[in-house]
Amino acid sequence: MTFNQIVHQIHSKQSFLCVGLDPDRSLFPLHLQAKPDAIYLFNKEIIDATSPYAIAYKPNTAFYEAEGASGWQQLTQTIRYIRQYHPNILIIADAKRCDIGNTAHRYAKAFYQELNVDAVTLSPYMGMDAIDPFLSYKDKWSIVLAITSNDTASDFALQPLTNGKPLYQAVIQKCVSKGSKEQLMFVVGATRPQLLAEVRAMVPEHFLLVPGVGAQGGGVAEVAKYGMNRDCGLLVNVSRDIIYAGNGLDFAQTAGKKAEEIAQEMGRLLAATQFSI
Repeated sequence: MTFNQIVHQIHSKQSFLCVGLDPDRSLFPLHLQAKPDAIYLFNKEIIDATSPYAIAYKPNTAFYEAEGASGWQQLTQTIRYIRQYHPNILIIADAKRCDIGNTAHRYAKAFYQELNVDAVTLSPYMGMDAIDPFLSYKDKWSIVLAITSNDTASDFALQPLTNGKPLYQAVIQKCVSKGSKEQLMFVVGATRPQLLAEVRAMVPEHFLLVPGVGAQGGGVAEVAKYGMNRDCGLLVNVSRDIIYAGNGLDFAQTAGKKAEEIAQEMGRLLAATQFSI
């Protein structure tokens, strides 16, 4: 999916919502918990209910890998379902991969060719050798961790280098020397909105994937205030607050209503901004 296609979807839906598909069986409705393909069935209903508002879906691969071979198979089924029934929605594999050489090439092949996702989250701390193989794929996205939403992100990303600048700035500067706004995004947590403004100043045209809204305390309005650009430039991820909004037979409808509520706020923020297409 290209940059302009993402912008078009944001304009069309008046939303910049990314729904995190992080399935935890213990939180599923009781009527699904015992089913062998519970993850796929849960995801399928969530996807159908939230697709009018979602610009992207972001399955976190840990939740599928923890289920063994069955979990990976259900991740594959989920991606195929989105491709077949909601082909204009971006699919992000939240895998946070990091390795070099042949291994990085194999990871890129696994996600882009075998799983057929549009984007992968990447940890940059082994250097550009770990990112270059992903950047070599046309119309695919490398989403590099810059400042994550967790409290201990300050242990590394915010530490100053010898020039006094924090490590995350060096990461961004190096990455943008290799990848354009057409293939490179950055992860910046909603829990540090002022730092979001600093990142936006460094990459005025790139998309930012912003986790941390909802359960982790971040807010959509603050994210828009500090991170939005003329193309919107934001994919704001919400996981638990949407997919576990309800746990009864109507769990999917409840999730859809929550997604609609968030998207309506996003629409108001977009309307108040000079948003181009």
